Amino acid sequence: TTLLLQFHNLGLCGLGAVVAMGFAFGGFAQLIAGFMEQKMGNNFGFAAFTSYGAFWLGLSIIWMFNHFGIYTSTSSDVGVFLIAWTLLTLIFWVASLFIHGAMATTFSVLVVGFLLLDVGHFGFPVLNTLAAYVLIVCALCAWYMMAAIIINGVAGQELLKVGKPWINLNKALVAEIAEADLGLAAKVGA
Repeated sequence: TTLLLQFHNLGLCGLGAVVAMGFAFGGFAQLIAGFMEQKMGNNFGFAAFTSYGAFWLGLSIIWMFNHFGIYTSTSSDVGVFLIAWTLLTLIFWVASLFIHGAMATTFSVLVVGFLLLDVGHFGFPVLNTLAAYVLIVCALCAWYMMAAIIINGVAGQELLKVGKPWINLNKALVAEIAEADLGLAAKVGA
């Protein structure tokens, strides 16, 4: 869906296909994927898939309201909508740094794309074109992760690498530091 929207933003296709995919794949399919991730105990996957599923449903509803004149959103209105999603994306970006390189890369590129769209919707529309190219890269990064999950799962081994976390906290060291802090706190409090 992200890839299609960027093709639209570059003038390569109309909005109809994007709206349809915004409801079907970007919206409902991601909501379903999120609920499945929750069942598997993956809180990051649950939060990300359901959030971006809601993003696509909301954006598609904005486009439908605009088309039918129910409620017309200005570029600034959409900009405010995007700023809210940029802030949420920053939270996901921080969390992605602890998962693996492919996830961190995807969310890093997504943050840059959202920031460009934010500024582009408040008077600098040329940045929307730059954002389209950045978000095409983001979509391809996400497709690579999807390919890695599918192909590696079917092959039973890691054929497509996803890389190590950009931030890897040594849990034993963290526990040792926490224990030392508690010991010090106990001594100070005594």
